[in-house]
Amino acid sequence: MTFKIDPDAAGFDAARLGRIDEHLRTRYIDPGKITGCQVLVSRRGQVAHHATLGLADRERSAPVADDTIWRLYSMTKPITGVALLTLYERALFALSDPVHRFIPEFRDLKVGVRQDDGSYLPVEPERPMSVRDAMMHMTGIGYGPRDARLSLAAGPNQPMTRLGPGATLETLVERLSTQPLRFHPGTRWLYSWSTDVCARLVEVLSGRRFGDYLRETIFDPLGMVDTGFSVRDEDVGRFAANYRRGADKALELIDDPFESRYRRPPSFESGGGGLVSTMADYLRFCHMLVNGGELDGARILSRKTVELMRTNHLPGGASLREYALPGGYGEVGFDGMGFGLTVAVSQGPAPAQAVGSPGEYMWGGAASTIFWIDPVEDIATVFMTQLMPSGTFNFRGQLRNLVYGALAD
Repeated sequence: MTFKIDPDAAGFDAARLGRIDEHLRTRYIDPGKITGCQVLVSRRGQVAHHATLGLADRERSAPVADDTIWRLYSMTKPITGVALLTLYERALFALSDPVHRFIPEFRDLKVGVRQDDGSYLPVEPERPMSVRDAMMHMTGIGYGPRDARLSLAAGPNQPMTRLGPGATLETLVERLSTQPLRFHPGTRWLYSWSTDVCARLVEVLSGRRFGDYLRETIFDPLGMVDTGFSVRDEDVGRFAANYRRGADKALELIDDPFESRYRRPPSFESGGGGLVSTMADYLRFCHMLVNGGELDGARILSRKTVELMRTNHLPGGASLREYALPGGYGEVGFDGMGFGLTVAVSQGPAPAQAVGSPGEYMWGGAASTIFWIDPVEDIATVFMTQLMPSGTFNFRGQLRNLVYGALAD
């Protein structure tokens, strides 16, 4: 799709927005730190800036295009959150409901308390994990058993492939139910398999396979025609290659689009990181949220439910720094960040030590994709590239400076 770009209507300085392309090209693409990328900035529903830079597939010299397909990895999580909240609006669960009410395998979970000799004593949880815990990474679930180990820098061979042929979300929760929790639910924050538990909740509550529910409830109504768990044969030429930075700082191909596992529909439809999408599709998802749950006549959520999603639910309005388990990982960092229902929520410029607004919500993906929505300024920004792991470069921080530095009103 071709975007209609009007920076003046969006309240931006066009020349200053041009710094974004220059920065990405001279600092990252020309030196070979990434092969290419796509960036889009919108405000008040108007696209202010859009650029496609460099190559989507270096080995085939294929340029990034408007309709390039990208691996979302963890930018799948907010979509899963929206799907679960559509069922919340049907009064099928309360946030305080125990997960085991819907997933009986979790009824007898224990917490593993570390002893002085290094062993773990199983004890009863202080309370059952709730649905809200699952939406907030506060379940106590860790990185999973050996055959379902979650890797935070996962490459083409995702942990779920080790679950075995035909594995599903149900398979995953069965395996997770054999492991002790890392902490009492609701007491700490740990990035883990929790969002895949949310995806399984969608299946149980809706009676539909997760991917089918996403398509019927979110993708089709919003016209997200290129978003799903696999890439069709006729679209593989649009699918970007995935890279990582080698020990010598040179780019290494880790997932060829023509040989990728994404070429085949998976049995395991990961709510934590399984989707592919395009810039146009993900922008429509963001615009739906910016508009209070509706876009072009398709209402996905109510305005109040979107507000619920983007509210910091950490006790006392605390930050992730206060609740994150030591040694854990956060896609957007911990300082000045609260957490809502599958999205991080900024506490404001001073706590986050970054330009922006209190209440911005955001997340990113393992291949360095990022998005954020600023409800105060009515801004949505999406950045797509394919470089693992996501912390290699500070794309988010630099883009924030460039985007907010271009505001003209």
